[in-house]
Amino acid sequence: MTFYYPAKIWLAFGETFEENQKIVDWFIANNYSDVAALSHAMRGSDEAFSWLMKNGFVHLAAFDSAVTSKDPKAFKWLKDNKHLFLFVLAEACLGKPDSIAWFKKHKLDAFIVIATKIKKFCDSQTFDYHKKRF
Repeated sequence: MTFYYPAKIWLAFGETFEENQKIVDWFIANNYSDVAALSHAMRGSDEAFSWLMKNGFVHLAAFDSAVTSKDPKAFKWLKDNKHLFLFVLAEACLGKPDSIAWFKKHKLDAFIVIATKIKKFCDSQTFDYHKKRF
């Protein structure tokens, strides 16, 4: 299974949902613009979402749509295109018990922490219903 980034990048990504702008700046300065764009897209930035799509990070755009819009097409796309880690993480971000159990079973508890931060952030937001869907 592909995790896409080292663990420290995922942990830092989780911190961006606690309003840590310095981490987003660090992502940009250290060639992780895709991770910075994902963080911004998940906050409702159409520009960041478009950047992900245009620059070949369709899997991250699908992850955004799966989590923030609960878009069934995005979940299907992730699964059909074998982005299973992002599929499970997206489900965990929505609090799905099976996905949380999967992380526990594989001793990947840090991703439960990340998913919890994202869920808390998303649950506290009001998203624009006109946001582009996946």
